[in-house]
Parts: sequence; structure tokens; C-alpha cells
Amino acid sequence: MGLKAENRRMVRKLAVVAAGMFVFGYALIPIYKHICELTGINILALGEKQVPGGSTAAANTQIDRSRTITVEFDANSRGPWQFKPQKASIQVHPGELATVMYEFENVQDRRMSAQAIPSYAPRQAAAHFNKLECFCFEQYTLEPGEKKQWPVAFVIDPKLSSDVTTITLSYTFFEVGAKTPQAPQAAAPAQRSGERG
Repeated sequence: MGLKAENRRMVRKLAVVAAGMFVFGYALIPIYKHICELTGINILALGEKQVPGGSTAAANTQIDRSRTITVEFDANSRGPWQFKPQKASIQVHPGELATVMYEFENVQDRRMSAQAIPSYAPRQAAAHFNKLECFCFEQYTLEPGEKKQWPVAFVIDPKLSSDVTTITLSYTFFEVGAKTPQAPQAAAPAQRSGERG
């Protein structure tokens, strides 16, 4: 009997120690944050409080709000289908993320695979037009009568020459496996866009 009583007492002590360790583990995080706030050791522990010399919301310094660029959207299709942007144009600041949707419909009575090729006017804009998401990255297969909407998410590099005020993004949508279309002629739009800037 003495040994059983001693074992029970030991189990109770171990249970108290385990519970204490569990509570201490949970209490450690708030204690650490409080110590960091008092001492200023870890500036990240200040959370939503004002950091000396900083602001609560970090501003996107990449956006050049002193400039506005008009981006025009064009769609050409090499085949019997419908392809168009939802908006003809938008205005963006360099460095600002923008998204535009394009609509496509396979009006044929057969399945088709297609892909889009982009072109830019003026040509110098191509190096500064950064697409983060684009349907032109992949080929798509559409069933007869199927409709799709695809996004183009882009950012115009603030390093783009300040004399460019209008960019035309043009897509040519063609059927994969069919005869490859000629590249769109961008020389004439490039001159017009250059004159605007």
C-alpha cells in the first residue's frame, strides 16, 4: 500500500509539472513581446504601434504618381472566332499594377487550340511593359461555342522614357497547328504613339 500511495503522489507531482510547463509555453510569447516593447530590442514586436521615424503603412515608393500613361488595347484574330479586350484603354501610373480582361469565343463547330502573340507600340515600350500574368504565356484549347475570359496583369517600368505617354498593347490570336500568321505591323502605330508623347 505504501508503494502505491507513493506512486500516486509522484504521478500528481509530474502532472503538476507538465501542466506548469504547458502554461509557461503559452505565456512565453506574450511575456517576450512585453519585454521587447519595454526594451525596444525587437522593433518588429511593436506591431501596429508607430515606429519612431516610420509609418504604420508602408507606401509603394515604386509608383510614379507624377506621370500618367494611357494604355490602349487591341485584338486581332487570325481565324473564325471572336476576341476582344473588355476595355479599349486605361490610364496607369508607372510602377502601378493594372489588370485588364480579354474575352474570347470559339464560334466554330469544332474544337480548336490557339495562342496569342503580343506586340507593342512604340517598340521601345516592350522592354518596360512587364506582364505578371498573361494568357499569351500558354496555348488554350476551346470547345465549340466555348467562351473564356483571361486577364493581363502588368506593370509599366518607371524607367520608361518620359516622352512616351501612350502605349498600344496588341494581341494577335491564332490557331495552333494552322498556318502561322504574319507578325502584326507595328511601325505605323509606333509613329503615331511617338507623336503623342
